[in-house]
Amino acid sequence: MKTLTFYSNYFNHHQKALCDAFYERLGQGFHFIETEPMEKFREKMGWGGEKIPPYVLKTYQGKENERLAMDMGRESDAVMIGTAPERFIDSRLLENKLTFRYTERPMKEGMIKMFHPRLAKKFYKLHYKNRNRQVYVLGASAYASEDYRKMGSYLGKCMKFGYFPKVIQYDIEELMKKKSDKRVEILSAGRLLKLKRIDLLIEAAAKLKEKGYDFHVTIIGDGEEEGRLKALAYKKNLGKCIDFYGFMDPKKVREEMEKAHIFTMTSNFLEGWGSVIYEGLNGGCAVVASHSCGSTPWLINHEENGLIFQSGNKEDLALQLEKLFLHKEKIREYGRKGYAQIVDLWNPKTAAAHVLKAAKELQKHPEKGMKNWENVIKEGPCSAAPFLKNNWFCP
Repeated sequence: MKTLTFYSNYFNHHQKALCDAFYERLGQGFHFIETEPMEKFREKMGWGGEKIPPYVLKTYQGKENERLAMDMGRESDAVMIGTAPERFIDSRLLENKLTFRYTERPMKEGMIKMFHPRLAKKFYKLHYKNRNRQVYVLGASAYASEDYRKMGSYLGKCMKFGYFPKVIQYDIEELMKKKSDKRVEILSAGRLLKLKRIDLLIEAAAKLKEKGYDFHVTIIGDGEEEGRLKALAYKKNLGKCIDFYGFMDPKKVREEMEKAHIFTMTSNFLEGWGSVIYEGLNGGCAVVASHSCGSTPWLINHEENGLIFQSGNKEDLALQLEKLFLHKEKIREYGRKGYAQIVDLWNPKTAAAHVLKAAKELQKHPEKGMKNWENVIKEGPCSAAPFLKNNWFCP
């Protein structure tokens, strides 16, 4: 395979490492098509600060760019499309050429969306109508396959995927030395929105404080819930063991992960993927994650390289954290194994290699599809995504 074109709304740090890996393998045969300018609020969050690589083409900067992007949609050996206009692949779909839809779960809010006439019509056009063509799903959520199954689309055509921020290579022993033995450092990072459920961490921290454990919680981020969360921490008398750092540059967040023992991800089912889980693992943290986050089922093996708690359950979150307080050797054990999970398997270079391998196989045997796919890609990115229901995890 010589050419791959990736269409998405805008280029950002969550995609750069993966795109760089494609570019390393394909050179001028790879292009990223940016179809709209980035929102101002994301720029203020530190997104978009990267130097724009030569493989990025911005369609909104002239008719010639738009024309080139349309041509690539017809002519590329394979195409990946995320959040981008369908016009770029309309002719491709008609000619039944290999296309990967790069998507989170479509039903984060539940099946109620399918009862909205406009959304139902859109889904039919995008997914149901083309379900038997050479279209496959790169799922940026462990729940995507099940959502599509419920709607009769892409059965046996969904692969594990996700978002792949830059992997930082550490000397694992030096990384572990950055994590002090004085007290347990717990970190949370992300926008302070209702869906992030940071209140669960505060409630769990209060329970652990009552039991006399020595720890400190750092919460990084800002947002609409900031005032309420600070008030809750004050009410629970956590002033001396919890700090709110506000917004922090992504690079600084990664530095905080290097020092933290435990990273928590507490979001509900509205969280599509949860890239901070990936980053926490890369930082050698023992990650404690809600089972509802799209990346949790694929990146966290419960009691092997991290811990999972039942979404929305503050008692279960406190229980999982207490396991680490009672068996502190597990903190570093999970941290090492989590780091290995990212460096050895779930990383941008492996993801790019697996996409190209999958494309080559699907082009060679289009009639076979993903039958016996374990013989092509057994694990990690682009391995077969099983059906997974919301209630899969019961502690």
